Amino acid sequence: MELWSILSLTAPGMFPYAEAFRTTVAQPIEQHADPDALPALLRRIRPVVLRRTKELVAAELPEKQVQLVEVELSQQHRRLYDTHLARERQRLLKLLDDPEGVEHNRITILASLTRLRQLALDPALVDPVHEDVGSAKVDELLDRLDELASEGHRALVFSQFTRFLGRVRARLDQAGIPYAYLDGRTRKRAEVVEEFRRGSAPVFLISLKAGGVGLNLTEADYVFVLDPWWNPAVEAQAIDRTHRIGQTRPVMVYRLVAADTVEQKVVELSARKAELFASVLDGEVELGAALTARDIAALVE
Repeated sequence: MELWSILSLTAPGMFPYAEAFRTTVAQPIEQHADPDALPALLRRIRPVVLRRTKELVAAELPEKQVQLVEVELSQQHRRLYDTHLARERQRLLKLLDDPEGVEHNRITILASLTRLRQLALDPALVDPVHEDVGSAKVDELLDRLDELASEGHRALVFSQFTRFLGRVRARLDQAGIPYAYLDGRTRKRAEVVEEFRRGSAPVFLISLKAGGVGLNLTEADYVFVLDPWWNPAVEAQAIDRTHRIGQTRPVMVYRLVAADTVEQKVVELSARKAELFASVLDGEVELGAALTARDIAALVE
């Protein structure tokens, strides 16, 4: 439907009615995997689609490697996660059976999924009583940052959850690793960015929404994405804060994912949607489509 919105502006009249597009094009492709629907759409839109990818316009950029790192939860963390998962699964499946549908319960559903995503990061984000459980993902991150800093590399670290960044920040303080920090509450944003660019701090902690766009940070050559997002284009924009014109070194990206949690399901869902949109527009696009009932059920199965 985001594609329909674009076409309604660039080629008005091609698909004049949103509901007709939804029932004759979107649903057959997205929900029914109709083998004829996607080729028919491609033939129809090809004359009005032109894309120039970064690989074409900035061929001189150094290599970028992206690695998915699965992080195993500790036994205590796993027990807590599985207990909460069983509870949230019952709640979500009950909401999905509501005759009024996903849209009516969207806020409650997203709140439930957010709790599971936070729990996969660190149990203390859900309940302070679990303060001593710790986070295997933070342990993994600190080990890698310590090694990179000793070798003279610099890294950007992204998370959607500022409270989780705060916990990473505390661990960096304990380890004596200098860092810069940016989130939506940072008042002197430009000064913080410039301080990192000109300074010697090897780590820049950035909230995904506050620093995912509009920054040029080619001083860094490593990127850590601490939690997956529904929209792969948002992650790609964050990664490209350093993989852009002006970068002279290869860029290494680590996407840390808690094994056997909702995070893995988010990655799988994101990949499926990215593949669908890539098949339509032959490249990365922003995925703004809402989660369907089938998507949500798959996240907690």
